[in-house]
Amino acid sequence: MEVLLHQIDAFADAPFSGNPAAVMPLLSWLPDELMQQLAEENNLAETAFYTSALPVDAGAPPDNSPAFHLRWFTPTVEVDMCGHATLAAAKQILDDMHPGADRVHFYTRSGWLRVDRDRDDLVLDLPVVSSVEIDVHDDVPRAIAKALGVRPLRAFDGTDMVLMLTAEHEVRDARPNFSVFPQLNRAAIITASGDSSDFVSRLFAPGQGIPEDPVTGSSHAQLTPLWSRELGRTTLSARQLSQRGGAMRCTLTGERVRLAGRCRRYLDGVVRIPDQPD
Repeated sequence: MEVLLHQIDAFADAPFSGNPAAVMPLLSWLPDELMQQLAEENNLAETAFYTSALPVDAGAPPDNSPAFHLRWFTPTVEVDMCGHATLAAAKQILDDMHPGADRVHFYTRSGWLRVDRDRDDLVLDLPVVSSVEIDVHDDVPRAIAKALGVRPLRAFDGTDMVLMLTAEHEVRDARPNFSVFPQLNRAAIITASGDSSDFVSRLFAPGQGIPEDPVTGSSHAQLTPLWSRELGRTTLSARQLSQRGGAMRCTLTGERVRLAGRCRRYLDGVVRIPDQPD
């Protein structure tokens, strides 16, 4: 049995930047265990699998645009949300399967998601992820700060834990010590106002098999409303300061966040796996 494999760098504003994602189109779903093994073998932050068959609970697609059922796997777990692999899947679909379309919908664990083509950019539409401010001296933010060697000003609890630092250089210079990193089944984000962008961030998720994610779409669904309140604007520029680095434009529209960035195709290949029983 052969399965196509596309590796695409999402939120990449230069060659060899952004976040690499594997995209694997399927005629029908493979066993979950096998998809997890493929994601582990791909050894990227996320592998996106999709099929054109929608589940019954998806209901009707939001419009007449191409629609697919999409799932995401890290090397160790299936996750509820992944922005960069969604953008990468949209890039492959709009380039290879529907070159005349400017929109694609995905049914996911997080409901319906949309990606629009806007000239050279792709724009990912995500639900807002809310946060509540907590005491920066609470056990979890204090443990994260110790593991990263940072001194946060504020802390916010939401889908991920967010520590707000004073300046960009503190985000860039953080050096994680994963041997003392708290055992979390979610990510920890450090963020600060940026020097050449409105805000910057880095994301660490060792409990999900991702020590540091190069560029993270889903985290900006949480960071955008935070920085929108801080800066008093709804359109913001963002940069993730991983070693690879990546950039996006973030727009808050009510209860949705739109993330615009570019994708760069790295490779196209074929994976050969044992035939699966009917």
